[in-house]
Amino acid sequence: MIDKKVVVVATGGTIAMKYDKEKHGLVPACSGKDLADAVPGLGDIAPLEFVQFSNIASPGMTPQNMWDLHCKIEELLARDDVAGVVVTHGTDTLEETSFFLDITAKSQKPVVCTAAMRGASDISPDGPYNIYCSLKTAASPQAVGMGVMVCLDEILQAPGEVMKTHSANPATFQSPWWGPIGYVDIDHIVWRRKVLGVKRFHPQALTARVDLIKCMTGSTRDYVDFAVNQGVKGIVIEGFGRGNVPPAMVPGIADAIKKGIAVILTTRTPGGRVLDVYGYPGSVTDTRSVGIAAAGEISAAKARLKLMVVLSEHPEYATQRDKLEEIFDI
Repeated sequence: MIDKKVVVVATGGTIAMKYDKEKHGLVPACSGKDLADAVPGLGDIAPLEFVQFSNIASPGMTPQNMWDLHCKIEELLARDDVAGVVVTHGTDTLEETSFFLDITAKSQKPVVCTAAMRGASDISPDGPYNIYCSLKTAASPQAVGMGVMVCLDEILQAPGEVMKTHSANPATFQSPWWGPIGYVDIDHIVWRRKVLGVKRFHPQALTARVDLIKCMTGSTRDYVDFAVNQGVKGIVIEGFGRGNVPPAMVPGIADAIKKGIAVILTTRTPGGRVLDVYGYPGSVTDTRSVGIAAAGEISAAKARLKLMVVLSEHPEYATQRDKLEEIFDI
């Protein structure tokens, strides 16, 4: 057992829900302390402290919530008596929140995000052991400097790579093409690799609105024009394959860029980079010719959050395509 505390910051999610007969489904019901009390042996790992940040389903999580959570975590980690933080969260947006916390992190102390696919009142809930493994990780001296981590099913994943791959199965969190960074065994944490290429930013506040537009067969410029009219500072386009888009979108993208809006191009595939290898209308070569920035292999949802953070700190980057590509293509 270590001397310093691990703070459990509870935000809600399925891990904190129980079945409500009147509402015919799972609803928020447990505090962070309630969750910890259901896990034998937690007190043998480290002294515990609890912060009830929120108790919401994760589809209700907003970028501003993520920013406020980041600020609270940094406040906790600045204390000499705190070794690390565990965040309990819903699975639907866990990959986004963990990524946001990672790219804004200041402290080197570990932050471990965990969740559950089964509610606290379900048969064989997965939350208790996920919390146990997360606490062991947050208390481990070897976790210092590893950045924010996602821990479910004893597996440690990197926020920039992990994604929810199944709507119901407890083994849903995977990192396609890259795999885990380690796992939690009975006696200690087994580390397999350290994540490279993480770029971090530290705005004073979250100020930039960024919209995400998913390409569909037959898409036109309509949604791009709508986003521009809403006053966005940036737009993320989720393209096909290597990042190619329907040709009818290109004039709208060009006009948005002319107005000083940052437009970032991603791919809907779970692996591989956006790259200008084709030369037809709507190809990455075509959209780069009008000023779009290719975002490498980051997912569209994470690219949106990253662009919000980047433009909140450096609004001048909106018109610097080379700088955006340097930041996004990892």
